[in-house]
Amino acid sequence: MDAAQNKFIRMTTEPVNKLVCRLAVPTIISMLVTSLYNMADTFFVGQVGTEATAGVGLIFPVMAIIQAFGFYFGQGSGNFISRALGAQKKDEAEIMSATGFFCSMLLGCVLMLIGFVFKPQILTLLGASEATVSPATVGYADDYLTFILIAAPFTATSFVLNNQLRFQGNAMFSMIGLVTGAVINCILDPLLIFGLDMEVTGAALATAVSQFISFCILYVATLKSDSMKIRLRNFRIGMYWQKGMFTAGAPALFRQGLASFATLALNSAAAIGADPAMADAAIAAFSVVGKVMMFAFSALLGFGQGFQPVCGYNYGAKKYDRVRASYMFCLRVGGTCLFVLSALGFIFAEPVISLFRDDPTVIAIGTVAMRWQCCTFPLMAVVACTNMLYQNIGRVVGATLLAVARQGLMFI
Repeated sequence: MDAAQNKFIRMTTEPVNKLVCRLAVPTIISMLVTSLYNMADTFFVGQVGTEATAGVGLIFPVMAIIQAFGFYFGQGSGNFISRALGAQKKDEAEIMSATGFFCSMLLGCVLMLIGFVFKPQILTLLGASEATVSPATVGYADDYLTFILIAAPFTATSFVLNNQLRFQGNAMFSMIGLVTGAVINCILDPLLIFGLDMEVTGAALATAVSQFISFCILYVATLKSDSMKIRLRNFRIGMYWQKGMFTAGAPALFRQGLASFATLALNSAAAIGADPAMADAAIAAFSVVGKVMMFAFSALLGFGQGFQPVCGYNYGAKKYDRVRASYMFCLRVGGTCLFVLSALGFIFAEPVISLFRDDPTVIAIGTVAMRWQCCTFPLMAVVACTNMLYQNIGRVVGATLLAVARQGLMFI
């Protein structure tokens, strides 16, 4: 019996609670470490000044768009692959593996070129103009954007490799790639920001280098594991394959894309009616709160990512009772954990924000924003788990509506 058949038997017969937990351990670790290095980035940049934190915060929408397309091709191809393997259609899984990878790499290159050609206009659109924020903030935003664009092809494709590994039950390899990149980023941040006095440019360079190294490790992990191998001859652009990716990838694209516009709207609102100094403080506060809440939410995302391959395999194998049982298990665990985290966040909001900036205005704005977010935080367990379920079983309309409701229909 080959490795693929052994994995199929394990994914479709092992008790779902035990299986989800086992697959979730490496994904929780990778999500927490990745989120932690984002917080470390914010922490080190925060030591440079409020303007530096605001400048980096202004570039988040661009990063979110790059991630949105990475998630689109990654979740779209990964979901297809897990269902195909569950239905024992290995040839289709191999084709989709290559298609998701090369589509992401090509689109990442396109985004990089567009970003450099229209860089001044993009900065103005993001709110990085001297009419709304200080000149120092504009300069920091410009510096940070340069390296984010350079790394765009590798950043987007890393999300594809990560998701494909996870959806094939190889979360441990995914964790190694993500954690290694995160650790390198944390090492390079203080070295470049303070040691070489590169300030925000150093933070951006550290992020770009770590993304490239993470991409390389994830690609090697794909070759060395029992995952579907990525071969150029398997690359397809036909409607069948694009539709297959769209079915599961569209919700992720809309969710992440709207996160970009939501941040843009929030930054614009912060600048309206305020002088540049106050706008810098508000944008910096929202940036810090976003990173802190994402760190707490990343644990649930990691747990849900342990559920996704179980859902995909068993849905493809038509074992719907196991899909239902694993979904309910995730709801119970996720809801309980987020309730505890939201209570702690509400109580300790002020000292948490003060870790990143000692600016009284940033702390005051950030404390209020974080406490309001904690009030509804436990509900995210239902939203996230249900969205993952709909993506995995191909309910594209329901998954997309749920994905856009919070960031788009309700927030913007």
